[in-house]
Amino acid sequence: MATAQFVCANWKPDSTDCKKVGKYSCKNCLLVAYCGADCQKAHWALHKSHCKSPLGKETWKPDWVLEGRPPVFVGDEDQASFDAKQYLWGNMPALDVLQLGSNEGDDYEKQLNLLFAASGDLRNIVKTIAEIPSSYGGPVTVTVNDHDMDIVARNAILLLIALVSDDVGEAVDCIIHVWYSALVRKSDLEILQQRVRPLVESVCEKIKGKQRTSVLAKTFTFGQRSLRLVLQKSSWDALLAYMNVPAGLTAEQANRIRVAITLAECRKDYRHRDGLVQSPSRRVAKHRFRQDGILLPFGSSRDDFQEPNPTLYQKANTWPIYDSADPLNGWSPKDVEDTSSGPATADIYGKLFYHLRALLRTFILNLSKLAVSFRLFHLAFSDLQSHLERNYFSRIEVSNVSDGGYVGIHHTVGLMAPLLQGPLVNRHATLITLFMNAVSEMTTMEKREAAMSAESQALKRLMKYIPMERVPLHPFDPFFIKLAYARPNVASYDDVFDRFMENMAVAEMEEALSVAVKDKHTVIDKWPYQLKLRPGQPGAQEEFDLLVGAGLAGTERYVEWRRTKMYREEMDGEAVKTLLENMMALELWR
Repeated sequence: MATAQFVCANWKPDSTDCKKVGKYSCKNCLLVAYCGADCQKAHWALHKSHCKSPLGKETWKPDWVLEGRPPVFVGDEDQASFDAKQYLWGNMPALDVLQLGSNEGDDYEKQLNLLFAASGDLRNIVKTIAEIPSSYGGPVTVTVNDHDMDIVARNAILLLIALVSDDVGEAVDCIIHVWYSALVRKSDLEILQQRVRPLVESVCEKIKGKQRTSVLAKTFTFGQRSLRLVLQKSSWDALLAYMNVPAGLTAEQANRIRVAITLAECRKDYRHRDGLVQSPSRRVAKHRFRQDGILLPFGSSRDDFQEPNPTLYQKANTWPIYDSADPLNGWSPKDVEDTSSGPATADIYGKLFYHLRALLRTFILNLSKLAVSFRLFHLAFSDLQSHLERNYFSRIEVSNVSDGGYVGIHHTVGLMAPLLQGPLVNRHATLITLFMNAVSEMTTMEKREAAMSAESQALKRLMKYIPMERVPLHPFDPFFIKLAYARPNVASYDDVFDRFMENMAVAEMEEALSVAVKDKHTVIDKWPYQLKLRPGQPGAQEEFDLLVGAGLAGTERYVEWRRTKMYREEMDGEAVKTLLENMMALELWR
């Protein structure tokens, strides 16, 4: 790949006339850039199918409209679903869990201890380390846990790539593709097999006589940085496989397996529903990513990507990720949109690629400056507490395990609160919990009549963003579908969430566990993806389009907790267990 920042879409290593640097965009789609008219003409045979795609037309309509039928998502969704898949990519934008300047202060010098107790991928870790201010020079410990071995293995591999590589640019691009691309380059595979795999092999050789269930730890040291990996013996052995392509799996076979999921006919209506809230060029870009699964600028050559990504293809006949999974979901839509993709201003995956390049570069450079110690565990969330230090962590982030369908609010706070630093140690120490389902779960319990007034107000506000341009022709008209899809972005849910917290008896839990919900958030907004501007204000329509297009519903609620005093040490383990069981019973009963 050329080293120029924005590359001419017609450039290849054997090019003779191309100037390499893309200075002019394709005016029709704004997805690719060229160095001049000659390269644009030479490239037209390849670009035409994308540039003239029906998805890129303002007049595009979903197939359910063209075929005169109801879309499948208004019926039995089970008819259009797949077997359970994995969340190997984040489905909420990354957050900096420190926000040091707004909490301890940029001049803070004490050790920072961070816990990502149900981590998912590395996005929050990368963003947090990358945004540590340059004034901070103290040590940092980062403890990362997930119950899914695929996630733990990929996180370990990505961190080892960052730690073993001497070339920052080489490491950054390798991490991007191992993280997000279905096919990788030979050079990426060589880093996995020649730089990372030998580290794991040396451990496996030493422990080959141990029992499969034995828990074994190994610390890899790189100067003042280290990574400690704590796994069962069977998981250490399995880790080797994540760096080898399954025997006989070719790039063509891998692509067929993935496309059978990402472009499945039974999921077409869901893709087209998403397409209703995308710009024409973005529809084309999203379809292209579903086709080839390679995270690159739209105009970049895919020729070097010929190796199935072994961290994703663990089984030769399976694509493990949900069909709707998208690398864009894990990053701030505004940060990505504000990233330059050169003349190709509509190239959303190009913007993401350049955004990740800059962020990962800062992440790796900060690792080289700071004394950072990583600890990776592969444990169930409920088992983690017994392996960690009490009163130790400056920040604890638990994703959405507090949702009712997972661990629940009482068990989550009960298990994590003892690990958080008390106010005498660090009054800024914070436990961050995310509720993705609480609003929808609580809303289904509301009486319909009581919600009618609020529904009417939300609809009036929504139609200021999505005006009726013509009389809708039928109940499944795109206008109605867009209204239903975007409706959660314009409503207020404070009262709903307050009732949820009341139903969960949070006040009693706070008293029992010596914790409290913070009145003022200092890490992340309570409702980070609700609209901030009113209809008609400058930038309001752009804000609405960005959030709706990113699939953020505005119902995602973060809660920040603090320790009110040192944890009640006098409560023995049995007393705490009884308390949590009683609260869990209350949660289930309500």
